[in-house]
Amino acid sequence: MKEFEAEKPITQILSEIRNGNQTALDKLLPFVYDELRRLAHGYLRNERSNHTLQPTALVHEAYLRLLGQKEIEWQNRAHFFGVSARLMREILIEYARGRNRQKRGGEFKTQIALDDAISFANQSQLDVVAVDDALSKLEKLDERQARIVEMKFFGGLTVEEIGEVLSISPATVKREWSSAKLLLYKMLND
Repeated sequence: MKEFEAEKPITQILSEIRNGNQTALDKLLPFVYDELRRLAHGYLRNERSNHTLQPTALVHEAYLRLLGQKEIEWQNRAHFFGVSARLMREILIEYARGRNRQKRGGEFKTQIALDDAISFANQSQLDVVAVDDALSKLEKLDERQARIVEMKFFGGLTVEEIGEVLSISPATVKREWSSAKLLLYKMLND
């Protein structure tokens, strides 16, 4: 019940934005900030201690990009966080590739911890660029599976929220998630 109560104002504000009320954007941040910060913290928790990209900076950058998304027809809370996950992924990838270019020969690799839901043998961390490359390959094979991985891995959405965003059943999400994990495992270990 508590989750539904938290979802209601977000969905209402997104509806106002969808209906052209741009001042509603100012009302949105207090409702989504803590969740965006939690997601950002999760992405960065296992980074090196002197990492220059902090959760607050990641949230602010993602929110600024969200403000620039004029053509999106916001549906609900799950849709908002699905788009947020994609933007955070893009920011992390841009950052990692920029850092790799700055280091001699791209030796430096930004690492991300794997979500407990994905277990890749003995690897507790993977190179974020390698994950992005594998996800891009998966997207060419199966766009829906790639979106599911992106929302679950980068966005922290639940199976039910992913199903809502993609208009598919939770059982389908689970099936696609299992298949996508196998494909990613193979891609990341080749």
